[in-house]
Amino acid sequence: MQEYEKSESLYIVLISIHGLIRGHDLELGRDADTGGQTKYVVELAKALAKQPNVEQVDLVTRRIVDVEVGGDYAEAVEALAENAQIVRIDAGPEGYIRKEELWDHLDSFADNLLSWLHGQPRWPNVLHSHYADAGYVGVRLSHLTGLPLIHTGHSLGRDKCRRLLARGLTMEEIEQRYHISRRINAEEETLSNADLIITSTGNEIEDQYELYDCYTPEKMAVIPPGTDLDQFHPPAASNASSAFAASLKNFLSQPDMPMILALSRPDERKNIVTLLEAYGESPRLQAKANLVIVAGNRDDIREMDDGAQGVLTELLLVMDCYDLYGRVALPKHHKADDVADIYRLAAASKGVFINPALTEPFGLTLLEAATSGLPLVATENGGPVDIIGNCQNGLLVDPLDKTAIAEALLSILDNDEYWRTLSANGLANVVRHYSWEAHAQAYLQKVPPLLQHFERLPKTPLVATTGRLRSQAIFTALDNTLLGDDEGLAQFVSLIRKKRKKCLFGIATGRRLDSVLAIFNRLLKFADIPSVSTPFSEAPGGLEA
Repeated sequence: MQEYEKSESLYIVLISIHGLIRGHDLELGRDADTGGQTKYVVELAKALAKQPNVEQVDLVTRRIVDVEVGGDYAEAVEALAENAQIVRIDAGPEGYIRKEELWDHLDSFADNLLSWLHGQPRWPNVLHSHYADAGYVGVRLSHLTGLPLIHTGHSLGRDKCRRLLARGLTMEEIEQRYHISRRINAEEETLSNADLIITSTGNEIEDQYELYDCYTPEKMAVIPPGTDLDQFHPPAASNASSAFAASLKNFLSQPDMPMILALSRPDERKNIVTLLEAYGESPRLQAKANLVIVAGNRDDIREMDDGAQGVLTELLLVMDCYDLYGRVALPKHHKADDVADIYRLAAASKGVFINPALTEPFGLTLLEAATSGLPLVATENGGPVDIIGNCQNGLLVDPLDKTAIAEALLSILDNDEYWRTLSANGLANVVRHYSWEAHAQAYLQKVPPLLQHFERLPKTPLVATTGRLRSQAIFTALDNTLLGDDEGLAQFVSLIRKKRKKCLFGIATGRRLDSVLAIFNRLLKFADIPSVSTPFSEAPGGLEA
């Protein structure tokens, strides 16, 4: 077995499968799958690669050969830094498909990634999966290689399902559109098998992961992501004449008024239609500021996917209903390089940045806006609770309360001294709490303890396998063996959990499967382990865990 030595430089593999990922000009907001996560993983790879004890970082995603999205995503390898690269693995159709359609191709992705790893000079020290689809792949690779698995959820299926049900969707509709049961099952499996769960906020642990059967807060760590302090900074006098500012004159009759800025994908969960309605129902707010909604890029709404098309169409209908022409801007295009200028333009106008999402797992745009000098108004659900709590630079609101949204915005816009205080707090506290350098250092402090007790399996020739690779096995009877000594059972369960990466556990019994499951749920409850419904596969002569 190959064991980790403290002096060894780290080789880290990040796995983020869906979306459009490249090292330059990220197309944030192009669709529902190309948002904060894609930026997060690219910035994380770059930040880790800068650390002195990191030898190599590979960010692995799906290779896409599709003229509709461009040739960059078809390149097998793209350099990010001298010791960091994007690696694209073939899986499923060549064309670009949304993440909900990827589930049937994840086993192929795992197989092809394992083959790629076998071709590298050495094994990675650690795997880090991002989102449920990569968690599914990461669990399988961890079992096949003996490598520890770190996971970041970014958003969670149970929380999403809860909120969709609250909005009136049926489980049948949610399942048909989002394949939510496959996602939740993958998340449960990942939580059970991952050695460390990294979250961006404490809210994720307390309010979102708590919904899961395999909730294990003792192996979760809050490590907030950072923001690029070189790219995002307060405005200077020269920013006022930016190209984006000129484009707003096509929409706004008084472009020099303060700007309420919203920047997100045109996704129902971002709740920008409610924001527009709140603005339309408040004459005071309309008299005080313009509303600028930057919702991705578009050429023709009719050619967009159903979700984005529905949101943008509703925005236009609401604008017409409240006759908001001349006060609301909904630009069709912006470049990635424009984003920092857009924040600075809003800050120079003494405006406010708002994130009204139904729930926001973290909120990188909040950090970018704060670093640019903008006060914040944000949803009270998710990451903004921690960000505004740490930075003291804005107000939290119920995203479904239109009156509360308008009042929060007005309380900042109506008070120049309050605006300056919030702006200054954000500038000072983002640097203190949210830098990529600090994130990378905190991250790497968590890695060595994971490696001390792991034994990486040797690189053996690839062979077809139908199960998880193990080097040891324990088989036992049930009655009068596992049953009868509760104290001994608790010690045995603890041992098996510690050795699960390399030890197969099986039961040989004449009982029916439902009888065995009932007994196991009682025993697991006694051992303070989440219950199970189908933890075993039937095998000749017994059950296999």
